[in-house]
Amino acid sequence: MKLENISAIVTGGASGLGAATARALAAAGAKVAILDMNFLLAQKIADEIGGIAVECNVADEASAKNAITIAKEKFGVAKVLINCAGIGPSARIVGKNGPMPLSDFSKVIHVNLIGSFNMMRLAAAEMIIANAMPDGERGVIISTASVAAYEGQIGQAAYAASKGGIVSLTLPAAREFAQFGIRVNAIAPGLFLTPLLEGLSDEAKQSLSTAIPFPKRLGAADEFARLVLHIIDNSYINGEVIRIDGGLRMQAK
Repeated sequence: MKLENISAIVTGGASGLGAATARALAAAGAKVAILDMNFLLAQKIADEIGGIAVECNVADEASAKNAITIAKEKFGVAKVLINCAGIGPSARIVGKNGPMPLSDFSKVIHVNLIGSFNMMRLAAAEMIIANAMPDGERGVIISTASVAAYEGQIGQAAYAASKGGIVSLTLPAAREFAQFGIRVNAIAPGLFLTPLLEGLSDEAKQSLSTAIPFPKRLGAADEFARLVLHIIDNSYINGEVIRIDGGLRMQAK
């Protein structure tokens, strides 16, 4: 799919991987709607790239429907959805204060997995009834998984479970939507220099980098964004979860 004048939605687009992806899509000619809980930060990115910002809780049905409607009214039916919204708190299943509160586990699943599914189903419903492009393609959906889906560390039970769900969701969704010319893929990033890690000391960042075979550094958000662009451009990539991690395989802790 060529992105010139294509409408795209990026969730979690106000910072980190989402912001880098929104910038890359806009640079390639797409009209980008940035959906995020942090409207002010989303508006800043939108102003920078000539897009629009919409306050949105991806895990809330009404909020997501409203955001997609606003994006459609501004730019037309989105043919690209990039799910980057997510949270990553760390907690043991049974810690010093007893079992993890069930509400904490539920929140991570709700935001990361249910939120991605919610946006997928709503965006796909619009893509299905839209006109196909000359090659028969109607849309591309890319969600953000994680290497934690495969090698979750101690303290990552909720996060790993949520990202594992995204991995498992990708193929059946791709199979279901294939008849409509909609491709579904996911990206599983390793350790990236996002707001979650930017606050760490240089020593801490270096320590994390030593576990990465090559290159021995944290990933850059624009590297994630470039992979997004390639998946969109390469129409033969479908139903895949692609790791981008410098060869990292996470240890237990």
